Amino acid sequence: MENKPISGLWSHIHSLGVLAVTGSFTAAAQRLGVTKAAMSQRIAELERAAGVALVQRTTRSVRLTEAGQQLVDTTGAAFGEIEQCFASVRDLASEPSGVLSVTAPVALGRQQLAPRMAAFLQQYPNVRIELELTDRLSSLSQEGFDLAIRHADTAPDTHVAWTLCETRSLLVATPAYLRRHGVPEAPDDLASHACLTYLRRGDVPSWSFVPASGTGARTSIAVKGGFSANNSEALRDAALSGLGIALLPDFSAQADLARGKLVTVLPRWRPIGAFGQRLFALRAYSPYLPRAARAYVDFLRAEFRGGFTQS
Repeated sequence: MENKPISGLWSHIHSLGVLAVTGSFTAAAQRLGVTKAAMSQRIAELERAAGVALVQRTTRSVRLTEAGQQLVDTTGAAFGEIEQCFASVRDLASEPSGVLSVTAPVALGRQQLAPRMAAFLQQYPNVRIELELTDRLSSLSQEGFDLAIRHADTAPDTHVAWTLCETRSLLVATPAYLRRHGVPEAPDDLASHACLTYLRRGDVPSWSFVPASGTGARTSIAVKGGFSANNSEALRDAALSGLGIALLPDFSAQADLARGKLVTVLPRWRPIGAFGQRLFALRAYSPYLPRAARAYVDFLRAEFRGGFTQS
């Protein structure tokens, strides 16, 4: 192995770079589509050829030695250019193709992305989408995602961002709940109602409002109720069961508002500060954008052009 031509070690050096990013042999093997044993063999062969340890292994972690980090730092840009060049050549095909890895929040993904997946894949049959739903903020570059769909007020400066649509927060309840407990006329009235709040550990539940007319001061009210959750879908379901008044992003309330199962509460007031005001598609900065990613962003922008709020 010590006499193996350096050209025969290109894939091994690339594997070392992936290991540096993922931080584990298991994750690196999954990223490269090989077994963990094959991944370990590549690194061992590379170390024998280099004549120096490149990786420090413990029972809990893997990190590069100084020599390993130097090798990754020196070759990483070149491998990145090769990857982008190959992807751009592949994209010369007439139709978008390949695997597109997407991460999105659970409720948004279940309610808005998954139901539209069939239409996109019928339009682009050579694209395969891997959709990971998680409310945890993922690192696109470290975890290998091509796109992240995020609900936020602003997009991070470190990423390329496309605005998919504007969104709103809505206060909703069932007609039956309001018949039993009365219809609030002002934010202060919420103090006597069961309020279903988004769970944020350490925060005292409160909702803030400004007049929908656009003129007037902001008002905040402490709220309480028998149920809270860190998922808007769970809050919507609790509201549908009559447990109280829920504050939801409009994409979670849209379908049930249209069916009349939920109605808006305090329509003359606009909730603020609870959820993001826009949906974004985000991508780690790269001079090359795969055609499959561009096609999916364009598809979502067209689908969400009108937003989610019922008129």
